[in-house]
Amino acid sequence: MTIKKKNQKRKPVSNSSTIHLTVNGQAYSLNIGSRPGEVETCHTLSHTLRETLGLTGTKISCDNGACGACTVIMDGKAILSCKTLTVECDGKSITTIEGLRDAETGGLDPLQQAFIDNTAFQCGFCTPGMIMTSKALLNENPHPTEEEVKEALSGNFCRCVSHYQVVRSVMSVADKGRQQ
Repeated sequence: MTIKKKNQKRKPVSNSSTIHLTVNGQAYSLNIGSRPGEVETCHTLSHTLRETLGLTGTKISCDNGACGACTVIMDGKAILSCKTLTVECDGKSITTIEGLRDAETGGLDPLQQAFIDNTAFQCGFCTPGMIMTSKALLNENPHPTEEEVKEALSGNFCRCVSHYQVVRSVMSVADKGRQQ
């Protein structure tokens, strides 16, 4: 085992590798390396989305998987992007909060509108993660029970808003069958 000394310079990662992922319908090829614009092997998906791709809707709060603010959808499943290395996403399809808008009209997703209609946010910092968690649930189960909604959202933590408005928002979309 080699122990790295504090003042020892980090060796650059080889540029021979590239990862391919699709984010919000757009294909990206990202070089793995330590130069500007490249993805280091230690970069999390949340870091890459925000810092490399400029998609700042995904929030980093606790940065250890406890709050759910960084939730995105990868291949149909809600994941914590702060706990997922970008290099693990090769060949994956990722949807962020920015990807929920209707590409043609620019209109909000019904779930986003429901959060507005039910005042299910205050500061808005954790809202993208809650919406993405809820979107993944509704994609898998368009008509969940209130208990299933609560269970799905149990990993999302917010200090500002009552979770009653969040659950009401998700249920309003499920009840109206507006989810796409």
